[in-house]
Formats: sequence, structure tokens, C-alpha cells
Amino acid sequence: MKSIAFKDRVKVQVSAGNGGDGCVSFRREKFVPFGGPDGGHGGHGGHVILQASKDVDSLVHWYYQPIQKAGHGGKGGSNNRTGETGDDLVMPVPCGTVVFQIPDVVPHDPLDFEKDPEEKPEPVEETRTYLGEVVNDGDTLRVATGGKGGRGNLSYASSTNRAPREFTPGTEGERRRLLLELKMVAEVGLVGYPNAGKSTLLSKLSHAHPKIAAYPFTTLNPLIGMLQFEDYTTVRIADIPGLIEGAHRGVGLGHDFLRHVERTKLLIYVLDMGGVDGRDPVHDYASLRHELQLYNEDLVHRPALVLGNKMDLPDAADHLARFIKETGITPLTLSAEQGDGIDKLKEALYDWKRGRRFIDAAPAVKRKD
Repeated sequence: MKSIAFKDRVKVQVSAGNGGDGCVSFRREKFVPFGGPDGGHGGHGGHVILQASKDVDSLVHWYYQPIQKAGHGGKGGSNNRTGETGDDLVMPVPCGTVVFQIPDVVPHDPLDFEKDPEEKPEPVEETRTYLGEVVNDGDTLRVATGGKGGRGNLSYASSTNRAPREFTPGTEGERRRLLLELKMVAEVGLVGYPNAGKSTLLSKLSHAHPKIAAYPFTTLNPLIGMLQFEDYTTVRIADIPGLIEGAHRGVGLGHDFLRHVERTKLLIYVLDMGGVDGRDPVHDYASLRHELQLYNEDLVHRPALVLGNKMDLPDAADHLARFIKETGITPLTLSAEQGDGIDKLKEALYDWKRGRRFIDAAPAVKRKD
């Protein structure tokens, strides 16, 4: 069986603990033959809580352990002893995890495609209810509440009911089926077509070590690198796997990729100016913006920087001149593989980080279909 190292969307079934039953008991001591009631309450059931952790970067643990239960409350005891409270279940998840409640049974569930990713069915609208999200390290979200402990017979005692035998059982804890989706928390998102050089660029900007090769879709999972400047300020940069046309409809796992740019504050369009594999940077730029706009209108209005990568290739200068002429945009040029222009990009990111707003939302360009 093939091991899965990364998961950014999983379904889990969580059950909070049941409350313990109340106790029926009467005081029994020497020389006290008719002691009164002394049955205690049951303990409350444990809650199920999600907690964001900076030390967790994937939901893969819950993919392999999808059924989780909190502790049950203990039964009340004699001598007015309350049962033990059930242990809470705290589930560590990556920062940026969004939580939805989904129905117990979903026919033709679009998430059940583990056999072969290429056979992923067309997206099906699924009824789901937003419960919340945990974004920053230490954030918590209770997703299932434990049951209440039952009342012991002591609580039923009154002047007219000296020896009650009534008690109440504990209530059941909540049971929920959840969909957990990770939207990575990064300030900067690298977007571009497959083989545009995003992974190489991330490796030059940070200490991240993504898989790099000269063929499309080398990166199948979003990656985050940390760029640290001389004054120790940092910028988190996400390498979003290569998009293709139709990504907004889920083509090529487009939805899996696109949701990771939703939290970014700055987008960097990485364009292949070398024209490898017949790519046209003008068409690529227009298509990238088109896909982002159809997925989320807000994305195309965010601050953005256009990069012309692979400037070391023979046709890059000609492609650059045509790009500037047809779009009116002068990209920041570099060769990530050779390391040329990386310092200029770092300076631009530092200025943006320090609030020097010279980076504006990249203008639209009409696509030539």
C-alpha cells in the first residue's frame, strides 16, 4: 500500500464523551440505620477540540485515524461523590484548518477518490455547514460537546420526599462527521503554470527543499518556505502547485490547489519567459488571472508582482519585449535556476513587508483564446 505523506482535506467522525449516570445511594453507617440519600451526580463527558499547531503541516494523521472519541464521564457514587469528568480529546491540526460538518451518508462523495486521483469524479455540490477555523498557533475550536452528567438521588431529596430513588442518566455526547480543509497560512503565494520554476524560486528564497525536475507537476502538494531578512523579519511564501486552464472548475485538482492562495496577502505571478514547451507568457499571465478571478474575484485585486523567469534561455529577451509591448507590464526579471535576480526580488519583498507599497494589483490582460 502506498504511503501518503501529505493530506490537506480529510473526513473524520468525532464523538464527544457521554455523561455519567447519576447514582442512587443511601447513607449507611453504624448507628444510623435510616440514613438519607447520598447519591452523587455523574461526571460530564469530554469534548472534542481542534487545536492549531505550528508544528503540524498536514492532516495525514487524521486520514489514517478518522474515528476519534473523547472520554466518557464517570458514574456518580455514594457519599455524594461526583463521577469523574471525561477526558477531552484535543486534535492538533495545521494552522489554517477550516472545519465543516457534513452529513453522515453522502452518496457519490467527491472526496472518496483515493484509488486513482485521475479518476476523480466531477465535483458534486455537497451539503455542509461551516463550523469555524483555527488560523493561528494555539487557536482552539470545540467541534463536539460532551454530554451532561446525570443527577444523583440526593438532589431529589425534599421535606416531602425523604428517601428519593429518582436519578437521571447522563446525556449522550455530540457525534459529528467533519470535513477538515487546510488553507495554508502564508503571506505570499507563488502562482504559475507547471514547470514555470516556482519550486526552484522557493528553494532560492528560503530553506525549503521542494522536489525539482524538468517536467510538469513535479510539485503535487503546496509547500511553504520562510524568507528571513537581515533584521530578522520574515515572510512566509507558499509554492502553489502548477495550475492549468479550467482549474476553477476543479480540472487538474484545481480546487485543491487554489484554496491555498486564499489567505495570501501578495501574489507573485511566475511566468516562463523562456517559452519552454511552447509556452506563451502573455497568454499564461492572462489565463492565470482568469482562473483566479473565476475561483475568487477578490484574488485579482490583491497586491501582486509579475516575475519573468528563465531569462537565461535564448528566446527569453524576445518574449520579454513582446510581453511588455502587449501588456504594458514590466516584469521583474530573473533566472531562478542560475540565481540571477534573486537579490532584487528579496529587496522588493522586504520593501513590501515594511509597508512601502510600490507593489500594486497586477492589471488585467485580455486572453487570446
